[in-house]
Amino acid sequence: MKLKSLLVALAILVGSQFAYAAQPNVVVILTDDQGWGDLSLHGNTNLSTPNLDALAKAGAQFDRFYVCAVCSPTRAEFLTGRYHTRGGVFSTSAGGERLDLDEVTIADTFKAAGYQTGAFGKWHNGMQYPYHPNGRGFDEYYGFTSGHWGHYFDPLLEHNGALVRGNGFCVDDFTNKAMDFIESSVKQDKPFFAYLPYNTPHSPMQVPDKFWKKFDGLELGLRNRDPKKENVQHTRAALAMCENVDWNVGRLMKKLKQLGVDDNTIVVFFHDNGPNGSRWNQEMRGRKGSTDEGGCRSPLFIRWPAQIKPGTFVTQIASVTDLLPTLTSLAGIDIIGDKPLDGMDVTPWLQNPQTPHNDRIIINAWKGKISARNQQYRLDHTGRLYDITHDPRQDTNITSQRPAVTTLLTTAVNDFKADALKGYNTSNDGRPFVICHKDYRWTQVPARDGTAHGNIIRSNKFPNCSYFLNWTSTEDKITWPAQVQHSGKYRVHLYYTCKKSDVGCQVQLQFKDSTVSTKITEAHDPPEVGAKEDRVARAESYVKFFKPVLMGEIELEAGEGELTLTVPEMPGTQGIEFRLLMFERIED
Repeated sequence: MKLKSLLVALAILVGSQFAYAAQPNVVVILTDDQGWGDLSLHGNTNLSTPNLDALAKAGAQFDRFYVCAVCSPTRAEFLTGRYHTRGGVFSTSAGGERLDLDEVTIADTFKAAGYQTGAFGKWHNGMQYPYHPNGRGFDEYYGFTSGHWGHYFDPLLEHNGALVRGNGFCVDDFTNKAMDFIESSVKQDKPFFAYLPYNTPHSPMQVPDKFWKKFDGLELGLRNRDPKKENVQHTRAALAMCENVDWNVGRLMKKLKQLGVDDNTIVVFFHDNGPNGSRWNQEMRGRKGSTDEGGCRSPLFIRWPAQIKPGTFVTQIASVTDLLPTLTSLAGIDIIGDKPLDGMDVTPWLQNPQTPHNDRIIINAWKGKISARNQQYRLDHTGRLYDITHDPRQDTNITSQRPAVTTLLTTAVNDFKADALKGYNTSNDGRPFVICHKDYRWTQVPARDGTAHGNIIRSNKFPNCSYFLNWTSTEDKITWPAQVQHSGKYRVHLYYTCKKSDVGCQVQLQFKDSTVSTKITEAHDPPEVGAKEDRVARAESYVKFFKPVLMGEIELEAGEGELTLTVPEMPGTQGIEFRLLMFERIED
């Protein structure tokens, strides 16, 4: 490190139990829909995860670490150190995944401390700037911002807002881009904060052949606690995807060593919720979407060879909200922002895991299901109490035997409702989609966020990565509640498909009194993709590779209104199939 970086790093946080020789780098790896049991380290003999097992053993393992029941809330809690309800996250799609703009993120804090910041993968906390990663403290972003993506091989992705075509299997691609970012930061002699929110083993269940071969037809030695609920083929695909994650983590660790920064890089690994299927998870109750133990328990590994002893095993309960205060403490930097955190700094446990357990209570909440966990007990969302230490399966309700504990945890739930749920919306909160910001070149407006009118239908009931079709009348339209952030001139790019027989249809976009239109002059009728690569039939939409066309330029005035897409001229039997709009700001 240069002298300036060394001097900055020598500043020790008041009260910290760690001293630093240099400002540490940070890598955070988050996987999507991987269960606590999807690691060979945790006794799952159905798969092998040697790189993750080694990562865990080389530093600290947390035995009872809790995240949220689903994806976007966990990401929000990691970013802010606060319960996701405080940040307005109430859904996983169509705008409900957006993290309120007055929340300060972990990337904001590390960037303010002089770190290079980058995120590579599935963001899932807002698409349009300034909800976009580039507006939340990340200098570099490569991936997709939606909650689900429809194809994992050479998919349409984005790089700092601009749409690009991915290169190969997406998790491999994300890892490659993260390693490039890390190498560039090292060459610039700058500390880095790299966030890798992988999107697997979330569906669609796609994975390269070299990982699938082992699991194709494999007899599973360990099964779900209720084998009748298990889709064995889905389990096989998920485990193959987990082994691919493990392989990529191994590549990343080798890169850190190759660059000479391995010893002073903090590497964090955890999951965003329970498993996305009924598979072996040490017989815990619950899976993704549940606020029971199996739906919210995640691994947490923290490796830092310079400061954390190998084999450290932490038994104290911990939360995803703890990561922001803990990582900033380890790095010796100040948290920016003045909102109180729900998480706590757990660095004392990293130095001395034998520190006595405290009396903290962690809340897990999703869609009205609120569960409370202290060191020994869990109160589930129905008010039943379980002694997790002696009854990890949550088989025996002991409410009547432990009335004092039941009262304690019930009070915590009620306090959470009165505090963290105050003003919280669980349906459409009325926020328009922010478009056209003066500080950002690109704004993506996808079918996911639109409302279809007339005969138009969505390609699937799950909005993420869907498209609109069956545009059979000039009266049909698609609308978005929008807020133009800054007045200006913008190019509008339309991503469409159109049959040869329907060429000549006119497409028009309107916002208030401003319009832009174009005539479709070129047929583009590709097939849906994904089925050939799926290892298990999917529930979500298949996708197409849509064609971009420049609609023209439009002058937009700042303010709220309805963004409306129509097909006023339709010489054939239908108009276009629609995937997304891209607004490109034209510099003055």
